[in-house]
Amino acid sequence: MKVAIIGGGAAGFFSAISVKLNFPNAHVTIYEKSPNTLSKVKVSGGGRCNVTNASKSISDLSSGYPRGSKLLKKLFHVFNNQHIIEWFETRGVELKTENEGKVFPVSNNSQSIVDCLMKEIETNQIKLICSASIVSIEESSNKIKLTINTPASETLLFDNVIVASGGSPKASGLDWLSKIGHKIETPVPSLFTFNIPNNSISELMGLSVNNALINVEGTKLKSNGPLLITHWGLSGPAILKLSALGARVLSEMKYSFNVRVNWTGESNHDHLLNSLKNIIKENPKKLVINSRPFSLPERLWSHLLVKCDIDPRKMWSEIGKKPLNKLANTLSNDLFEVKGKTTFKEEFVTCGGISLDSIDIQTLESKALKNLYFAGEILDIDGITGGYNFQAAWTTGYIAGKLS
Repeated sequence: MKVAIIGGGAAGFFSAISVKLNFPNAHVTIYEKSPNTLSKVKVSGGGRCNVTNASKSISDLSSGYPRGSKLLKKLFHVFNNQHIIEWFETRGVELKTENEGKVFPVSNNSQSIVDCLMKEIETNQIKLICSASIVSIEESSNKIKLTINTPASETLLFDNVIVASGGSPKASGLDWLSKIGHKIETPVPSLFTFNIPNNSISELMGLSVNNALINVEGTKLKSNGPLLITHWGLSGPAILKLSALGARVLSEMKYSFNVRVNWTGESNHDHLLNSLKNIIKENPKKLVINSRPFSLPERLWSHLLVKCDIDPRKMWSEIGKKPLNKLANTLSNDLFEVKGKTTFKEEFVTCGGISLDSIDIQTLESKALKNLYFAGEILDIDGITGGYNFQAAWTTGYIAGKLS
């Protein structure tokens, strides 16, 4: 049996390994269009590789996917985060869990993951061909014919093909698959940070808040969690989660919208205002600058006071009702005008791809072409930051490799 894997990323490698697990005598070849394999694995998590998320239940794990959660919830019963953790650890890669359930190799080096996957490819005698892009794919006498653009362009027949070529920034990049009958969900970016030009908040770059509440004005989009101020605007897990949840909506808005930030994590405005009043009651003679509520970072507190026209050298007892209300409103409802986006580090993720309507949701086999399967980000599946996208790659690769 001859099997072709299109794509040399996490999903492609794991698909190939899964095929060999299920069909030890199969001849498996991975075709990667670029000169290098596993490039996203190498750069993920700042070069540490966020392998998966340590969510305790399948329900929690599947909730990390704005698109594809229903499908993955089914597939996670077959192969989930606990399985991939065990898979790597039984192959000598020690893993650890950090904040927000992020799982990394103990080595803090993505090379540990790359080396493990490469070793599995070699051990299982899986052939790897780089700089080989697929020109076309079609059915031919109950087999699948691939036209492959290598230095020596060739046409080959395979019994099974798994497409794991990753997300495409443009729908046109998937024309070779739409031509044979697959529905394409238009790709748009996911996991990006918000650009806020010409705003004094950027002076606080590098500063983070542990639990901010964020919402996009005029929509139902909201998120919470750590927020990071950068020299171009706002980032951090809360913003990245919001960008994933609102990938399509924000694209339609052409990345021009208002975002509201609650710096305190306190969603009840009356409780927030009462907290400030209690500070006045308990510390009337203290300088405002020296009594920071809600454990706010010192530089942020100073910035917000200036924004509210409150003299930081005043005593709390000197703060009138009107300035206090303005401060409470700014703490709970700070408004920023977003103009554009920036890709989060090198971790470009797409929302969109092969529609889940075009595949068998049990096997990931194409409904348009028998013995053709899909795995990874080429599917209309994507997760929030925190190891979810790699988990989708491992799971879909494992399932597709069953070839059933």
